[in-house]
Amino acid sequence: MDTEQFDMPRYLSVLPLFSDLSQLERERLAQSCQLRRLARGDMVFRVGEECEAFHVVVVGQVKLYVASPSGHEKVIELIGPGHSFAEAMMFLSMPCILNAQALADTLLLCVTKKAVLGEIDRDPRFSMHMLAGISRRLHGLVRDVEGYALQSGMQRLIGYLLRDVQDGNVSNVGIVTVSLPVSKATIASRLSLTPEYFSRVLHELEAESLIEIDKREIRILDVERLANYGSH
Repeated sequence: MDTEQFDMPRYLSVLPLFSDLSQLERERLAQSCQLRRLARGDMVFRVGEECEAFHVVVVGQVKLYVASPSGHEKVIELIGPGHSFAEAMMFLSMPCILNAQALADTLLLCVTKKAVLGEIDRDPRFSMHMLAGISRRLHGLVRDVEGYALQSGMQRLIGYLLRDVQDGNVSNVGIVTVSLPVSKATIASRLSLTPEYFSRVLHELEAESLIEIDKREIRILDVERLANYGSH
């Protein structure tokens, strides 16, 4: 993507966070935004660094994770195009409590804290958009905790494969192809599973003729059976 030709106000207009702003407000906000290119493996930020902006993924993929002293990683979230991260840390004026790393060549839109606070001063309604974004992330994290506590590893993996089946309607659905956006090990960490267990469950589902595995593409052959298999 040619960043010199990037239409910042137009891009802001399609993001839920900024879509209700007027054209003038988006143009003003765009002047304070920056684009940042990252190669695969580059760090967006590390634990302990100051957080003076939040970020929106334009293209690419970002992994949010924590790491133990021994180097073991726990993936907290995978952020894809159109989604934002680090809003809460920015508002709290606290150092980063997790790491963010590009999993592919990535283009980020960086929105500074100064710009956000300026828009809130001009129109307090803008704060509601920010609160909505933070609330969505909190809701997602609560669902994660619920899944870890109440669901088996098998159920969590099946839920991930079926995440794009609308409204849980699994009847009369044909073959669905799921493309894994990142490595199986990364997804396993996101689901709090070991890579070995993740692979073992996938092969069990394949042996049951519920899915077919082709590298990072998984074809779900029977959506309804797969959904019910996880409840056994």
